[in-house]
Amino acid sequence: MHIYVLYIKYIHTCGPKVGALTELEDSRIALYFLTNICTFSDDTKAIVQLEPAVRFNGGGHINHSIFWTNLSPNGGGEPQGELMDAIKRDFGSFEEMKAKLSTRSATVQGSGWGWLGYNKEFNRLEVATCPNQDPLESTTGLVPLLGFDVWEHAYYLQYQNMKPKYITAIWNVVNWSNIAERFRDAQ
Repeated sequence: MHIYVLYIKYIHTCGPKVGALTELEDSRIALYFLTNICTFSDDTKAIVQLEPAVRFNGGGHINHSIFWTNLSPNGGGEPQGELMDAIKRDFGSFEEMKAKLSTRSATVQGSGWGWLGYNKEFNRLEVATCPNQDPLESTTGLVPLLGFDVWEHAYYLQYQNMKPKYITAIWNVVNWSNIAERFRDAQ
């Protein structure tokens, strides 16, 4: 429950900073304007002042929106089909990808995210991390498929300071059908 409260805080904190965008019904339209905010204003100083708030709070919204769809109480197991084929092609095996994403996520210092992303340019899956709430796509160019929230608030109440245990447990609720759909859409 407390994670949801933080998620709402990202939206409410970012919203007033960008004014009328919070009144838009379709979040995709709002995201488009947030993503392209520099093209809609000649006031460079105002844009520069907005950037940290939009990056942090907008990034928190983007990252958590993906994260929630990546999880399911009926999740876990392994992916099937094209996604599994791509994992084997790019990592050698599912276990290798899982180990790489787990290790990279566990070693994020401070706050951040571990990601399985799709590199459109090279048609391959890659593991990456992002600090704070930096969105994967704007930071690395990778399309986010599976994200692990490795901020302490995501795991501390249940796992205290044992981030690796949280990461091990999260694999049991990964919604592979969602990740496969995101992968299909990214190609």
